Amino acid sequence: MFRGRFVVLILRPPSLQVVEPINRLLDTVPFDCVFYSLDWHPADHVSFIDNVHMRELHPSSPAQAYDTVVFAGPPPMRQRLWPRHCVQDSWGAELHKELKVVDGAVKVYKGTNPEVDSYSVFWDNKKLTDTSLIAQLRARGATDIYICGLAYDVCVGATIADALAIGYRAILIDDASRGVDLADIERTKATIVNSSGVIVHSHEVGAMVEGRDRRPELGYKLAMELKNAMEEAQ
Repeated sequence: MFRGRFVVLILRPPSLQVVEPINRLLDTVPFDCVFYSLDWHPADHVSFIDNVHMRELHPSSPAQAYDTVVFAGPPPMRQRLWPRHCVQDSWGAELHKELKVVDGAVKVYKGTNPEVDSYSVFWDNKKLTDTSLIAQLRARGATDIYICGLAYDVCVGATIADALAIGYRAILIDDASRGVDLADIERTKATIVNSSGVIVHSHEVGAMVEGRDRRPELGYKLAMELKNAMEEAQ
């Protein structure tokens, strides 16, 4: 029996379309632990379009919202610009009032460094600093992680990519996630599938957590991780 079924909820002030399926999951599925990930940006964060004047841009860089720019550095740094969002201690950083927050859940804060953006709930984008999530999962003996929320092709995609790279069996809940760009969402899906991850609908999650639905992709992922561990031990 595999132990350690966890759900990681990646949430900004969310589209109401994700709240209902997430709440239904939290009411009906016996996850071992629930983690809520929150962007927690300082007001001078590097990703905010209205802060672009605070750092020197490479002369070739555009500077509109959703553009990817290059700050001059040193060292030069690529950064996608976003509208101001999730500022620390503001209402915009709060979980939606209609979202269920379960007893015993853990909140993980990311994006706190003003100079480095942070999409994944595991690390910042430069892999300089990790969050508390890695230690929390390790302490709980996690094996399977169910991931959903916002945005599908940004924070959700980066988180499941990291989870798979670390060695977790990772599942993205499709209808409990929403994204920014349709083409990027499709690329995110392809990356997950090519990395032995699984994409499911929320109505399938209960049977998977309870062991009644055993996906071959997850079995393959486990076998590969065991093989890698044995090779490293030799």
